[in-house]
Amino acid sequence: MNEISNTVAKAAKDRINVPSVVIRFAGDSGDGIQITGSRFTDTTAFAGNDLATFPDFPAEIRAPVGTTFGVSAFQINFGSRHIETHGDDPNVLVALNPAALKVNIDRVKPGGSLIIDEGAFSDRNLKKAGYQSNPLEDGSLDAYKILSIDVTKNVLESVKSFGLSQKEGLRCKNFWVLGLVYWIYGRDRQDTINWLKNKFAKRPEIADANIAALNAGHVYGEAAEIGDSLGLFAVGPAQMPKGVYRTVTGGEALAWGLVAGAELAGLDIFFGSYPITPASPVLHSLAKMKQFGVTTFQAEDEIAAICSAIGASYAGALGITSSSGPGIALKGEAIGLAISTELPLVIVNSQRAGPSTGLPTKTEQSDLYQSVYGRNGDAPLVVLAAHGPGDCFEVAIEACRLATKYMTPVMLLTDGYIGNAAEPWLIPSVAEREKFTVQHATDPEDFAPFNRNPETLARNWAVPGTPGLEHRIGGIEKADGSGHISYDPENHQKMTDLRRNKILGIAKDIPKAKPEQGREGGKLAVVGWGSTFGPISRAVSNKIAQSKEVAHIHLRHLWPLPANLGGLLKGFDKVIVPEMNDGQLKTVLRDQYLIDAIPVTKVTGQPFKITEIEDAIDTALEA
Repeated sequence: MNEISNTVAKAAKDRINVPSVVIRFAGDSGDGIQITGSRFTDTTAFAGNDLATFPDFPAEIRAPVGTTFGVSAFQINFGSRHIETHGDDPNVLVALNPAALKVNIDRVKPGGSLIIDEGAFSDRNLKKAGYQSNPLEDGSLDAYKILSIDVTKNVLESVKSFGLSQKEGLRCKNFWVLGLVYWIYGRDRQDTINWLKNKFAKRPEIADANIAALNAGHVYGEAAEIGDSLGLFAVGPAQMPKGVYRTVTGGEALAWGLVAGAELAGLDIFFGSYPITPASPVLHSLAKMKQFGVTTFQAEDEIAAICSAIGASYAGALGITSSSGPGIALKGEAIGLAISTELPLVIVNSQRAGPSTGLPTKTEQSDLYQSVYGRNGDAPLVVLAAHGPGDCFEVAIEACRLATKYMTPVMLLTDGYIGNAAEPWLIPSVAEREKFTVQHATDPEDFAPFNRNPETLARNWAVPGTPGLEHRIGGIEKADGSGHISYDPENHQKMTDLRRNKILGIAKDIPKAKPEQGREGGKLAVVGWGSTFGPISRAVSNKIAQSKEVAHIHLRHLWPLPANLGGLLKGFDKVIVPEMNDGQLKTVLRDQYLIDAIPVTKVTGQPFKITEIEDAIDTALEA
């Protein structure tokens, strides 16, 4: 056992065992908060805890230092039990300046702990944050346990031997605090030390300074005997299925799932995209995967991005494009082109709060109408939704399968919360999965570009340049079979019907809906989609433990809906639908099944809390 592990073990007997903890790190956007959270996440995963995270970014690229507009936060819920959300309210808030305290103090549980850099609480910074008096002195924080430390002074002292400027030295502040938090929760520093050495291999003095700050924060925790004030805690490993795990964000899992799906289809990927928050991480991840037959293209605008992907699909590859709500709106006409030409296309929509530019770095689920209905003409496509970071991998494979089997665009919905959040992920074996290899048309005998598979109604997919399979396609209505331009009224009716029936027929090729928890039929069904999965799941399990008659149904396939969904929902006395919009799935369910579903809506840019779902369940059952 190395020296660092010995130090952790030394205090183990003095620690309080707790099943889970929620910590929120907060500071200025230049304080390295996201790095701090990421390093704590990886270290916690190595410790065997289950976890869920929520990076909470400011919208401004670089707001004035010390203002509330520039506060960046990272929340992690970790424990020895199964973790499904990032946690309702933090047990601990780490605030590196007054603005961070101002923005986040109302989230902290009553009686929770505050770790505060008092060195940042100057009169100037207090004024910037909107404080009339110093909260460390005016009694306004008396309800909390407070550890107030001059982190600024301590970190500069710890790195002064490395010859850094004061500005560079203060950039190590996040690692000093991280070392302190590692001590409080018995975390091992070695993985972070290794990461720093690798990250700053070309500037070893920076690595060494950050390591010194990390160790100094840890030593401070030991020497100051902070267990007498905040307490020292131990969080045991969670019981999880055996296998190889890694932490994964939704953006990473989505990229890997697209690559796996393309491999199962036997196709190369062409990814045409334009950077936009929060969709850009998918582009960043795929750009590193050229060895898997991935071509990435950063286009000059959203329209060029999707049109390049459609062109790639026409040429026989799997075209994929990605954006968020405003960019999806710009892609609208081209999506209609892909529907009209009946080419496979995966469209990733990482939803954010809207309308228009809205709240670029905050999460929402408000693009369901846009996905199901939002195009000119009768233009149906498949709509899927991932419910968490790891699930992005599975949904991406399903999107590739349906797009290629049915020659259709597929809209894959994720959101800012899922895309940036992380969780432990049991690495799957793609080799064991059933392939759905694409067979391009090659036989010129009786070939016509819009001849169809009688079972799926998918048209032929012929690669341009194949001898004898010359054809043209485009956005103007084409004749059934031949694909020639047609203005015939009866043909347009027939083609519209075919495109609709092809998509609706997919309902026979997807799993039936069933409760995630609870039984079929009863007093109440809680129906969700996307990232509401975690809080709904925990809330329903809590209510079942209280002998409440409630079930949780979560939808991955949003269009077409599962074939049995209407009958399943009609078996419940009441249906509530929690979603981070103004009631969009509720409207779709009413439209399709005449079910008077009760909306539970939230559009604050923040995910649901478990308690909010619990309150909605109680209200519905008591009404």
